[in-house]
Amino acid sequence: MMKHRTEDIRNLALSGHRASGKTSLADALLFQSHAVDRKGSVDDGSSYSDYDDEEKHHHFSIDTSVLHFEHKGRHVNLLDTPGAPDFIGNALGALPAVETVAIVVSGVQGVEVNTRRMFAEAGKRGLARILIINKLDADNVRFMEVYSALRETFGKGCVLFNAPINPGPGLSGVVGILTPPAQVPPGCPVDLVAARAQLVDAVVESDEPLMEKFFEEGDVSGEDLAAAMPKALAAGTVIPIFCTAAKKGIGIPELLDALTAFALSPLQGEHRKVSRKVGPSTVEMELKPDASAECVGLVFKNIADKFVGNLSFVRILQGTFQADKQLINARTERGSRCGGVMLMQGHKSTPVTEAVAGDIVAVSKVEDLHIGDTLGTTAHPPRLADNPFPRPLFGLAVHPKTRGDEVKISSSLAKIASEDPTFLVTRDEQTHEMVITGMSQLHLDIMQERLKRRFHLEIVTHEPKIAYRETLTAKAEGQHRHRKQSGGRGQFGEVHLRVYPLARDIHTKERFFADFANKSHFEKIREDHCHYDPVHNFGFIDTIVGGTIPAQFVPAIEKGCKELLERGALAGYRLQDVAVEVYFGKYHDVDSSEAAFKTAGRIAFKNAFLAGRPVLLEPIVHIEVTVPAKYTGAILGDLNTKRSRIENQDSLPGDMTVISGIAPLSEMARYKAALDSMTAGMGSYSMSFSHYDQVPAMVQANIVKNAKVVVDEDE
Repeated sequence: MMKHRTEDIRNLALSGHRASGKTSLADALLFQSHAVDRKGSVDDGSSYSDYDDEEKHHHFSIDTSVLHFEHKGRHVNLLDTPGAPDFIGNALGALPAVETVAIVVSGVQGVEVNTRRMFAEAGKRGLARILIINKLDADNVRFMEVYSALRETFGKGCVLFNAPINPGPGLSGVVGILTPPAQVPPGCPVDLVAARAQLVDAVVESDEPLMEKFFEEGDVSGEDLAAAMPKALAAGTVIPIFCTAAKKGIGIPELLDALTAFALSPLQGEHRKVSRKVGPSTVEMELKPDASAECVGLVFKNIADKFVGNLSFVRILQGTFQADKQLINARTERGSRCGGVMLMQGHKSTPVTEAVAGDIVAVSKVEDLHIGDTLGTTAHPPRLADNPFPRPLFGLAVHPKTRGDEVKISSSLAKIASEDPTFLVTRDEQTHEMVITGMSQLHLDIMQERLKRRFHLEIVTHEPKIAYRETLTAKAEGQHRHRKQSGGRGQFGEVHLRVYPLARDIHTKERFFADFANKSHFEKIREDHCHYDPVHNFGFIDTIVGGTIPAQFVPAIEKGCKELLERGALAGYRLQDVAVEVYFGKYHDVDSSEAAFKTAGRIAFKNAFLAGRPVLLEPIVHIEVTVPAKYTGAILGDLNTKRSRIENQDSLPGDMTVISGIAPLSEMARYKAALDSMTAGMGSYSMSFSHYDQVPAMVQANIVKNAKVVVDEDE
């Protein structure tokens, strides 16, 4: 049993860009708080956080690691998240489990791609934010530039709470600003009086009584400022900045005190909202971190461990969970008992008998738990809304290196995919190949290493598969008569239909019927036989009159049309943004069947689609490239060759430039190698899905020419 109360819990995520020193910071905090008896190190592979073999080999975090420590009566759950944009899914997955995010910034590199992204993502979720400038003992440290960049990038609410003394290799300590010393230490680059004035202005903005006291007395004590900090953090008016050198332990005691004093408790953080089905209706409600209320938890991380089996990490949002209770998954409505409840320190576990609201624990041997699942201990538990993750766009077709491993490889990849919401495993309907999709080449390389180490499986990969889509640009008609006679009962079905481009901004059934499938557009529409598929933005409309096709065969026609949605018609890619109107046909009293009309519907749809001026759509991604200013010209020139459109270009402190815009994914799929080559490894970039857009005619002709379209044997 864990002996702490909800109000004494602090849940904190360490986020930021790769190589800012998050994991070294986590190891330093564990050691300083006496949670461990030796200080872990990323360099020698002894880190408590980066314990996975791939993390030790590559010297960077891949997964979020769950740690904990006690300090001054507080129980702190520390989530060390990966900083590489390639593993952003695991970083984002940690945010619903915490109230406070500490964003770590390198004192040498400053504000980078993931610094901005994680700051923005934490803000979207209403989480308190703290900034930590780390590595202040490094050569070429740029403390004042980085500090100015933080205020310039994230606003004047970013205020120093301590400052370094002699930043650089001679770093000797930090000096507090909340209650500054009478004498400024030699080597401190900060005007402590001005820095404290900035701090006071930011804190009192969220506290009216404190603001009145400030105006009356002209100052606020350090004690009053400290007491007001959680409220100011929750309001977002203050984003404190702390200074550290994790490997030397400088600034760590001060940071430890600040985290336990200022980070929000579950009671102070923003409460989660859930929905619950009550009869035919859905009721919205707010969870309260009350240990005596109904138990509700959120799964935010999974591990497929070869020794203990499935391990799911759960944040208890409300109530108290006892180890002997049954867990009920709100998604599946199924319940099961767990193999154990554990408090985790990296890969080491301590069994516990219960967990209260605010706790983060791991449960073992519970099947079919997905990241984002809501758990309860009573029937029909409430459910949290799903948190969106970036869409993975970099795909590789794979097959096992050793014949006979097909079945084994499928289940093994599924286990790895259960751990990472941005790693997907699918089967291509056209080629019948297995396809793995991730955020980048590096992401997929790491997953392949993990597959080999954990399951002793090796795979062969093919060139990246780009998720093109097919659509049409004009209304068209098509028909097909399916007739076969092979002795005995034959097959007969004839279908006449029209196809229409469907507006891409239609996403719901209600919108489809309101804007398109109604009597103003189709006078003879039979609404009971019309359907909408939001996945493909596909509509099926029945306007058959006079019984030319009996009603019992209409669902078969729709099924045939839907088969073509996945097969593709032009180049073998998924169809989208299209509506089909079936208006006429013929049947035979004896030979007509559902199978015959399904085939006739599919081929008629294909004929009409190909007559409707079909085009390919390609995925377009947002790109953000950060490079030293001297490489700007080379980067812009290279991006211009990739059909990109530059939307913005800004100068950053430290002689850096950030270039943002959009580009086709097909042109950016292997961008990392090119960027490293152009910038000697000093550039970084991020990509996220933007939208689909039409492929240029010459590019489309090339893709269609090289496409492997499945030939329909019934044509």
